[in-house]
Amino acid sequence: MNPRARTLALIAAVACALAVGGCATRPAGAPEPPPRPEARSVLRSIAIDRALEDRILALNPERITADDVRTTLSAGPTPHIILLHGGVYPVHLAMRSFGRFLTGMGYPEAKIRNPGDRRWSHSPYEDSAQLAGLVAWYYEQDGLRPMLIGHSQGGIQAIKVLRELDGQFADRIAVWNPVSDAAEDRSSIVDPLTGNTRPVVGLSVPYVSVLGAGGAALLLPNQWNMAGHLRTVPDTVDDFTGYTIGFDLFAWTVPGMTATSEFRHNGKAAVRNVSLPAWYNHVTAPVTQDLPEDPLVREWISAYAPGETTSPVPLEQSGRSVLWAADVWYSVKKHWCLEAQRLVQARRAALGGS
Repeated sequence: MNPRARTLALIAAVACALAVGGCATRPAGAPEPPPRPEARSVLRSIAIDRALEDRILALNPERITADDVRTTLSAGPTPHIILLHGGVYPVHLAMRSFGRFLTGMGYPEAKIRNPGDRRWSHSPYEDSAQLAGLVAWYYEQDGLRPMLIGHSQGGIQAIKVLRELDGQFADRIAVWNPVSDAAEDRSSIVDPLTGNTRPVVGLSVPYVSVLGAGGAALLLPNQWNMAGHLRTVPDTVDDFTGYTIGFDLFAWTVPGMTATSEFRHNGKAAVRNVSLPAWYNHVTAPVTQDLPEDPLVREWISAYAPGETTSPVPLEQSGRSVLWAADVWYSVKKHWCLEAQRLVQARRAALGGS
């Protein structure tokens, strides 16, 4: 049985199980937390040469090729991706599969997995303030803002994190260290690009996407404060994409009912709504890890651009989520490039182009 078939079989066997948390236990011998960065220390410590910086700055974020990923982006600074899985055990395996899809397309595994316990994704039962503090920690350490990708109840959690960063729940959020798996005694960070101290509240992320968010999950106590707020995207994200499945009993979406399923901004965030085919399976949609292994599918995904791809979707109506995977990968590449360019530009400005 191939890896995808094993994953599908395991998920299908318990898809109707009771909702429980998906947190992993910390392994023995976890690494020591890195030191807290000082002003401009991240910019000084970046180990890339001038030629690579030039190649990064020359990239067109809207046209990132497979060669660009392999020879330029993967060799340079890379933002962390925070994956958020759904709330029914063991649907976290589906999000792990999507994480392996990303690595199969060329994204560094170390920038997806948690640096403390090595988990691939986070549970929607974790504290959203903790996840917002994690966003701040990654940004302070890397100099690049992390991206968030959520599935099902994990999509609700992603939007809740944006609300946390927007200060809608509290005016103070503690920095969360994933290596020690604990809050730090501070609610501010040293901005790695400016050297200034700034609060966690008010930070933004470059990209968030959610798949199959809403429906019955909003009836759960941990999501009550999202009722009436799920579809409104705050300004703590630059680029947001909401994916809805045409007929989704979990998220309560049906064809033609877009008014109640579409996301909208309440300020300046760029919000895009994408309707996926009704035959997509809500539970197994993220199971995509084997797609890069098919040369024709990989080529199609690499060349995909929203609104421009005219060739038929490979494996269409086969139970595979090729269109969704391609659309997310396009945005991931775009914001990977933009964040790397932002860091290189800040480094040159602060250090005199050295």
